[in-house]
Amino acid sequence: MFSLETKDITLAYQDTPIIENLNLKIPKGKITVLIGSNGSGKSTLLKALARLLKPKSGNIIINGKDLHQSSTKKVARQLAILPQSPVTPEGLTVIQLVKQGRYPYQTWLQQWSKKDEEAVRSALEATHLLELQDRPVDSLSGGQRQRAWIAMSLAQNTETILLDEPTTYLDLAHQIEVLDLLFDLNQNEQRTIVMVLHDLNLACRYADHIVAVHDKGVYAEGAPERIITPELVQDVFGLQSQISYDPMFGTPLCIPCGKGRRVNHDIRRANA
Repeated sequence: MFSLETKDITLAYQDTPIIENLNLKIPKGKITVLIGSNGSGKSTLLKALARLLKPKSGNIIINGKDLHQSSTKKVARQLAILPQSPVTPEGLTVIQLVKQGRYPYQTWLQQWSKKDEEAVRSALEATHLLELQDRPVDSLSGGQRQRAWIAMSLAQNTETILLDEPTTYLDLAHQIEVLDLLFDLNQNEQRTIVMVLHDLNLACRYADHIVAVHDKGVYAEGAPERIITPELVQDVFGLQSQISYDPMFGTPLCIPCGKGRRVNHDIRRANA
């Protein structure tokens, strides 16, 4: 089953095509990661999937219906988008931010309800933010801020969550914190996660399905262990590499060729 599909879509800024005649299917209930070099169009594609950018031609289908034929609120009940480096209004608290996720369910006849309250609390619990709910978002660490934005997306209660480089500007510990949270959401709640990542090795560790965007289309897609090869890294990123395997997870591990300090194997064994 597929939650999102594109049918012959072309995406462009002014008259410059970024993606051309793309057909893509996002597996439902899985983690899909979009990879590619800078300027390849992966973030543009994510924006189109979120209905933030209308295709020049072609269609985007969500749960069997044209994405652009549904109302904004209806779409917002089906998918949530976390843009790259979102900006929080000064002084806004965590709980105030998370409550914004319930906007698609508010009407003139039905304002804030018990169901809204439960959804917000559940989102705070899932992201381990209950104790921080009254803190201003701009006072939190980078990882905590990302969790707050993800909590807002969870409160939106959509089956699909789109994230544009959710680990940007985070140190390694906070990157793992955010990716572990998304992994748990997928495993425990079967949320469909689609995200753009720059770190190929983290993409391989967390993704069920990888889409390599290159030359205005899809170079390859599939399980990381099936498609990540030295040839893909060379063609998509212009980088020579060797592909090994992560000793902890068994997923592909990209070792880029280049310059660097070499350590004598005998010295390494002696210090082990």
